[in-house]
Amino acid sequence: MVAQGRRARVRQATLAEIRATARRLLIEQGSAAVTINAVAREMGMSGPALYHYYAGHEELVGAVTVDFIRELTEVMEAAREACPPGDHGRRLLATCRAMRTWAITHRAEFGWVFASPITGERRPDSPRELAGHDFGQVFLEEVAALWKSRPFPVPAELDPSIREQLRAYTASPGHELPVEAVHVVLSCWIRLYGLLCMEVLNQLDFAYTDLEPVFEECLREIAPRLGLDYEAPAS
Repeated sequence: MVAQGRRARVRQATLAEIRATARRLLIEQGSAAVTINAVAREMGMSGPALYHYYAGHEELVGAVTVDFIRELTEVMEAAREACPPGDHGRRLLATCRAMRTWAITHRAEFGWVFASPITGERRPDSPRELAGHDFGQVFLEEVAALWKSRPFPVPAELDPSIREQLRAYTASPGHELPVEAVHVVLSCWIRLYGLLCMEVLNQLDFAYTDLEPVFEECLREIAPRLGLDYEAPAS
């Protein structure tokens, strides 16, 4: 049992080193550089030896992606929990700002996860989907708490197609908001996420050298849609 425990620890350490090596290659050389052979070469292993740890490129990519999502989720949760439990406005703004801070200081990682197409089969029980669910819950749990304490304005009517799609989306466990409220939240998220992706991918460099005020302007415009007062960040 002692030997088995030691082997398990060694294996886990090697798995972590493989993912760390893949991350370094991503940051230094870009996503195309993250291959099984390149990672193995950096670690002084053979390609076939690395397959004892990850079955192939897709599995390695998935494991590294999960690391990034979990890291970002932890940063956002820490920022949220640093605010008073009932202060939903401050908690949501802190969460959004923490997401941007992580994104612009980890551009390669954010681009790897959020600015690339998702390939392969999407299984609800896959590590990536579970990590993505936890990431989304950082926002949704706070919004749900906000809705219970102070429901925000929602549209009286929705396009039938939108309503049908959101009804299917909210049918899964963990959704506590009516479809009209979900539509408001997703509309805010689309604006915020779209702006952040454009910043990380340098799509707005032609006009802006500092996008923090633009991001804050977006938060200022989103806050009233959720019935919140905007509060500027502490200097």
